[in-house]
Amino acid sequence: MKHMKRALRLLLGLVWLVPVWARAQPTAPPPSGNQLTLEQCLQYALQNQPALRQARIDEETNEATIRIGLSGWLPQVNLNATGQHYFQLPYSVIPIDGVNTPRQIGLRNTSTVGVGATQAIYNNDVRLALRTARPSRQFYQQNTIGVRIDVVTDVSKAFYDVLLSQRQLDVLNEDIVRLQRSLQDARARYDAGIVDKIDFKQAEILLNNSIVARKQAIEAIKAKGAYLKELMGLAGPQPLTLQYDTIRLMREAVVDTAVALDPTNRIEFQQLQTQKALQSAQISYYRWGFLPSVSAFGNYNAVFQNNNFGDLYSQRFPNSYAGLQLSLPIFQGTRRLQNLRRERLTDQRIDQDILATRNRINTEFEQALSTYKGYYTDYLIGQRNLALSKEVYSVVNLQYREGIKTYLDVIIAQSTLRTAQLNYYSALFQVLSSKVDLLRAQGNLPTSY
Repeated sequence: MKHMKRALRLLLGLVWLVPVWARAQPTAPPPSGNQLTLEQCLQYALQNQPALRQARIDEETNEATIRIGLSGWLPQVNLNATGQHYFQLPYSVIPIDGVNTPRQIGLRNTSTVGVGATQAIYNNDVRLALRTARPSRQFYQQNTIGVRIDVVTDVSKAFYDVLLSQRQLDVLNEDIVRLQRSLQDARARYDAGIVDKIDFKQAEILLNNSIVARKQAIEAIKAKGAYLKELMGLAGPQPLTLQYDTIRLMREAVVDTAVALDPTNRIEFQQLQTQKALQSAQISYYRWGFLPSVSAFGNYNAVFQNNNFGDLYSQRFPNSYAGLQLSLPIFQGTRRLQNLRRERLTDQRIDQDILATRNRINTEFEQALSTYKGYYTDYLIGQRNLALSKEVYSVVNLQYREGIKTYLDVIIAQSTLRTAQLNYYSALFQVLSSKVDLLRAQGNLPTSY
């Protein structure tokens, strides 16, 4: 017996510690100082994004709500205890020898301790809880999936946006190095009396403009990095350095555009189908609302009575009984019929939502596909223009040093090269962002990281 009590105390202690231990679980560790890839950013965001945590909490809250509803199928047991003292005992008229004689009856002190239990056999409310349990879980799980899709989409596009600004900064740094070299060459030619001061003045103007553009790019990286950290759920003061492989990004820019659209892949469409199932349960609830509720009950009571309060519990007078209870609604002022009509109209409205969502999904897909194809064509042409502009600048710069070309030709070649570099990287990251939108529109955006 002692061992059983000890085991019971240990079990109760573990049960008490479970919620405490669950609340004390640490969050995901912050990213290390190393450079983070897109996959690492997504992994961290999917663990720490507040919106996603809220969605998981909503799932747990809904699970608790489901269990509350299903608890109606379990026996309901209650312990009741009452005690009362008569200052004046009640009278009852008793006929004695043909004469109605009033007499006091009962005892001054009465106490009743009883245990009562009820078991639902059929009840429309608990039947509704049973029918909606599965689709309700599914709806909140789909809501979490939808939030995951939003997180992956936003973090991916923000990641590419930061990388674009970083590559623009690299291009501007390279351009500044070229302009500094050109400024030195133009100044040397001016000092040598070969050219006038116009060349090195123009070089200085271009250099100053590039320095301003570099400063703007640096500040843009800070702002876009802060937005990316917000999407990831990363604290503001923590540093964030991104890692990327240009060759890999170029490979990832390609996506199969021949994939047919299936609206049922979209989480929004799936959620509407789940709402349809929940609405069907509501319609069934009011349709069968005229059926009676049936339950079984049983009670055991121990009654104690005595005129002397000190001896009240010296003798027990038990009683017990069991039975069935049926409750049948006869007339409710057409409330059930009006509720049924309202739920059917709501069901028809969901049908229209499904139709509108199907059309909207098709439009989003066509727009995303068109945008991706446009950016991909821009990316291919930008890749070709970048190679040509590098070749042109190399030739023109060499010819300028040999005195064949003017400095104006060098400026044009430099400007063309910088524009080609900026356009190429802009097109590359735009096509990557549009790929994310296209996969989301198809319902094929991966969210497992």
